[in-house]
Amino acid sequence: MRHLLLIAVLFLSACGGEPVDRADAAATAAPAAEGDAPTPKTWFIAAANPYAAEAGAAILRRGGSAVDAAVATQAVLGLVEPQSSGFGGGGFLIHYEPKTDALETYNGRETAPASATPERFLTENGEPMNFYDAVASGLSVGVPGAVRMMDLAHREHGRLPWPVLFADAIALSENGFEVSPRLNELLGRFPRIKTMPAAADYFYDDNGAPWPVGHVLKNPAYAATLTAIADGGADAFYGGAIAEAIVEAVNAAPNPGGMTLDDIAAYRPEKVDPVCSGYRGYQICSMAPPSSGGVTTLQILSMLEPFDLAGAGALSIESLHLIFEASRLAYADRNEYLADNKQLAEGGGLSPAQVISGLLSPDYLAMRAAKIDAAAAADAVAAGDPSPYADDGAGVWKPMGKNASPEPPSTSHFVIVDGEGNVVSMTATVEFAFGSHLMAGGMILNNQLTDFSFLPERDGRPVANAVGPGKRPRSSMSPVIVFDDGGDFYAALGSPGGPAIIGFVVKTLIALIDWDMTMQAAVDAPNAVYPRDQAVIEEDAIDSQVIAGLEAKGHAILERALTSGVHAVRVRSDGSFEGAADPRREGVWLTGVVETEN
Repeated sequence: MRHLLLIAVLFLSACGGEPVDRADAAATAAPAAEGDAPTPKTWFIAAANPYAAEAGAAILRRGGSAVDAAVATQAVLGLVEPQSSGFGGGGFLIHYEPKTDALETYNGRETAPASATPERFLTENGEPMNFYDAVASGLSVGVPGAVRMMDLAHREHGRLPWPVLFADAIALSENGFEVSPRLNELLGRFPRIKTMPAAADYFYDDNGAPWPVGHVLKNPAYAATLTAIADGGADAFYGGAIAEAIVEAVNAAPNPGGMTLDDIAAYRPEKVDPVCSGYRGYQICSMAPPSSGGVTTLQILSMLEPFDLAGAGALSIESLHLIFEASRLAYADRNEYLADNKQLAEGGGLSPAQVISGLLSPDYLAMRAAKIDAAAAADAVAAGDPSPYADDGAGVWKPMGKNASPEPPSTSHFVIVDGEGNVVSMTATVEFAFGSHLMAGGMILNNQLTDFSFLPERDGRPVANAVGPGKRPRSSMSPVIVFDDGGDFYAALGSPGGPAIIGFVVKTLIALIDWDMTMQAAVDAPNAVYPRDQAVIEEDAIDSQVIAGLEAKGHAILERALTSGVHAVRVRSDGSFEGAADPRREGVWLTGVVETEN
């Protein structure tokens, strides 16, 4: 068994990082005795739609890698769950290879075009645009990152030929898929989609009604896009007819976005080193910025570690109060410091790595945790000053303004384990439901740039998440891989949900580790989050006496739907997989054995 060194923070270079070797020594497996039958290799997948899960499973059955299956899964998700993710958007992918004990993270976040300025979402009067006017426009579209990110991951970890991975998605696009209840319901909820001709023609009938549940919907334009990518690789997406269609859609839209073919051709994904920290003997690893999810998740858990959540009880007044207070402190830091942090290094400021080291310093988090009063909610919470705790803190920690971005929920998450034990935990998004509502090449185009702050300055201070040319907007996506106290892979999970993603992931981890729930019970457990300035509890899910107790501690409670979409896997003590799919969406999980070796 490998022995993992539990460290408070693991964050190396901000980009171009090498695989992270977290082992003291590589494990060596004993050879099978002569005459023994080989043990079947088991795989696992959990994804947000049955069509997508089956496409990934088909790749895994034939001995494909976890990354192979991820490409196939995402290709289908963009067709059957276009409201959430697709190749017109971006995402973050974490990959773990047990053979080398290497953990790698891939940043496929979209980028702003070169023409973007900090005032992109301000009116002539200097006021922020109406959010929905900004969404349904060319201004909101960033250069998509998913295809190049997955191409990079496949070059490094693929086993099957690239074209094979698109066969199911192409066939499904040509032959059609049945419209799901969730797709139908969301098409009825967002009428602005009908104002965009391409989307209106595709998603609605001649009378303007959403295609009914069970309607067989075909997308030949998407089939053509996938065929071009399958035959020509990522270059076929970032140049030629597909790139031209994206640029035309963005610049012909209301409030044109100023995107060029050069912007698309220049896109490059990044490999960054993960952020990791210990929690009750486990090591939790996630994404570094421009995702704020990893750092904020780890901050919340670290601040909660001094408290006995197990003794307080699952979803009790005491537990939820502590989770809310830790969340408030972590989100305050997030809103001031976390973004595509390269700009903080300008003019002698701290580097991105120093920002992370300060925010995740055990001493800093102990100081922040000491502010939590187990008896009562704090009247107000402000960001801390992590600068004295940053590694090599010779730079200047610039005072920053609070972020101003609405961050509505959408997105999709899936987890995959292949027959060799390689793991993918990936969160992908087009940001809002149906992204910008623009389509090109049969794909929904993202509105990711509205994840930037609409205000470039607040209270006379620059906002870290302000718009900038070539910059990646801040994200809440929090794909996670967990290792046990021996350094072995233990679990993987993540969720959609906008800024509440962080809370959904934290709840699931606490339910799994502190409250000793099964993986499915942890996912099913009621959601309770504090993503902005108010505690939000899933409606009709938590006892009224618990809510009254939280209010007595000073929390103003809002009850509403909290539609998480956690997909997860845990390894049982016998090595089998315990999966979970969130009942709040349409996901499933599948497991089986490899049928064909490659």
